[in-house]
Amino acid sequence: MITLEKSPVRGEILIPSSKSQTIRALLLATFSHERSVIENPLESSDTQACINACTLLGAKIEFSDDRRRCYVDATGVDARGKSFTIDTMNSGTTIYLIYGLLAAEGAREIVLTGDEQLNRRPILPLVEAYRDLGVEAEIEGECPPVRIRGELRGGRTSIECRTSQYLSSLLLSLPLAKGDSVVDCPILYEKPYVKMTLGWLDRQNIEYTISEDLQHVEIPGRQRYHGFETMVTGDYSSASFFFVMAAITAGTITVSGLDRNDVQGDRHILDILEKMGCRISWNGYSVTVEGPEKLLGGTFDLNSMPDALPILAVAAAAASEPVSLVNVAQARIKETDRIRCMRENLESLGCNIAEREDGLEIRPSTLHGGPVRGFGDHRIIMAMAVCSLIASSPITIDDERACSVTFPTFFRLFESLKEER
Repeated sequence: MITLEKSPVRGEILIPSSKSQTIRALLLATFSHERSVIENPLESSDTQACINACTLLGAKIEFSDDRRRCYVDATGVDARGKSFTIDTMNSGTTIYLIYGLLAAEGAREIVLTGDEQLNRRPILPLVEAYRDLGVEAEIEGECPPVRIRGELRGGRTSIECRTSQYLSSLLLSLPLAKGDSVVDCPILYEKPYVKMTLGWLDRQNIEYTISEDLQHVEIPGRQRYHGFETMVTGDYSSASFFFVMAAITAGTITVSGLDRNDVQGDRHILDILEKMGCRISWNGYSVTVEGPEKLLGGTFDLNSMPDALPILAVAAAAASEPVSLVNVAQARIKETDRIRCMRENLESLGCNIAEREDGLEIRPSTLHGGPVRGFGDHRIIMAMAVCSLIASSPITIDDERACSVTFPTFFRLFESLKEER
């Protein structure tokens, strides 16, 4: 439990590295069967879940004394004919992305599972797609745990990707298949994260062809990954909370460690905040957000950036005009139903908010304090912490521990930006 109260903010922080990029780096390093070096990796419970899985398969993973480098020796990875149970904890990225890579290794049987929250997230569409491609599976219902066996042969499949992680999983694994593959995606959300995965394939010189809309891909099999050295840049998903801190308080915050040209979908939160009246300025790998005296409203499509819904709902609650957050139904199948959870929390604080099937509508409101729930969801918790900066009385969050999933240092950085009044 943590209680937070209203405060002006100002200052500069270095943002932690990208969880999405760190996990992709760890997986490709492991399945290269060679040695790799990852600079500036994120350390969190999600990335630790990925490390645990890779270590179980035989990878030796060590950090430098200053924790700024991660060394992956995958020369001993050999899953052929073996059986494993892999607990991916709360990491949806890990369980989805490792699925097909494991099948390509030729293991005899693998059980993939996670914590209670992850085992409520749908995986059946991915299971069925991999069945088309030769991977047998046993699953009860639509969610983990899932027991997989058989090799990744390749072939043709069609899958509705209401999370981009389904397609990213296929893109990472199918180059290792025994034969060639064709994948069609009648529905594809969160396209920037697919582009992130394609960036990894390009750096590995993997052959593939993909349509301009990213919904049809052809991948030759019998390819392989190689060891590499790479640096992980800052995480826009984490930075978004600090951008909004400045936006809702008319404060000024500089966030360093970000690549202005990064493909991360959450980079576009800066475009949204600029439309709401914020001043955005770049200096190399640092961006400064200055909040206006009054935040403007608007309608914002979050399909490519669903993780931004909780914190943008807080920005909307501080706006002087109505805000609609739309086309983001997939926010309901993240760690929690984030649309419902944010509506419940903000409504309890006096916000004029309406829940829609694919988003939220929020009208100008005056927020009071009180108790709110974190729902065991790191992004809900961090969003409500930021909300405390504009509530008329303190906000108490029932449990803040889930922040360790992606951002263990969040509250330390959050408090460092508060100004004494």
